[in-house]
Amino acid sequence: MSRITSLDDDVFEIDTLMGGYSGITAGYLIRSDRPCLVETGTALSAPTVVESLRELGIGPDDLGTVVVTHIHLDHAGGVGDIAAAFPRAQVVVHEKGARHLVDPSRLVASAHRVFGPVMDELFGDLKPTAADRIVALGEIGSIDLGAGRRLDAFYAPGHASHHVGLLDSLTGDLYTGDAAGVYIPEADAVRPATPPPDFDLDLALASMQRMREISARRLLFSHYGPVTDVDMVLDRSGEVLLRWVELVREARSMEMDLDHAVAMVRERTPAAFPDHDEDALHKWEVLSSTTANVAGISRWLDITEGPGSTSGDAAGVNR
Repeated sequence: MSRITSLDDDVFEIDTLMGGYSGITAGYLIRSDRPCLVETGTALSAPTVVESLRELGIGPDDLGTVVVTHIHLDHAGGVGDIAAAFPRAQVVVHEKGARHLVDPSRLVASAHRVFGPVMDELFGDLKPTAADRIVALGEIGSIDLGAGRRLDAFYAPGHASHHVGLLDSLTGDLYTGDAAGVYIPEADAVRPATPPPDFDLDLALASMQRMREISARRLLFSHYGPVTDVDMVLDRSGEVLLRWVELVREARSMEMDLDHAVAMVRERTPAAFPDHDEDALHKWEVLSSTTANVAGISRWLDITEGPGSTSGDAAGVNR
């Protein structure tokens, strides 16, 4: 199966083969006059991404910009490696994440504590990027793609406090990162992305509403791939998110611990994979674990409604 898929208009999906899995995390090349890579994938995925860019005709001096929707390691873990491989490229990130790309030591140390040995299997260490290579975005911004084409960036918190959405002025493609949840193409299903510490339901719903108002032609999910039925998928994502929050709230009212709450959520929100595909279920649990999502929702409920019983440490890729 090819790791490069043409999506027309000089947009190419690159399967970063995160952790050796196909179809779990995508980067996107916009091969415009000023080529731009959206999302790097993990540090361990960087060789795959560099080779894919080479196959697409992007040499060391050709890449204009690297932009990440947020700094979680499945999206931005390869920034340092990609910046080193393409020394003329600017690196664009929201201002709340910029310092972690310059000095990733605290972020990497925290990830090692959370993930343990899995850190070296799935992610690898984010390497630092020189401060003068980094462009920090605020509430809005614009990324020059050349010949009048641009990416219009807007702040899209809820999943993470350092999250942006990106709209291609030529194609109408909206790069969602994790702000609209996770899209599972095998099942044509959406799944929340609500890990601690930043998940905020109100902000997440507001970000999805802003995505609706943009009237994008297509959603390009980092996890995973293109979606053309924009309104339906955004509506479904919001509905699924609210369902998970209500389930976690119910678990807390029953004074369940984290493990029992996770079991209840899994039972009541079964994944719609054909023939109960256990491999697919495992793959998507690796990416966006139910445990991490429940823990993130519970933490938000602690803040907004007071402490409950559903608590505990949780490890998930989307942290």
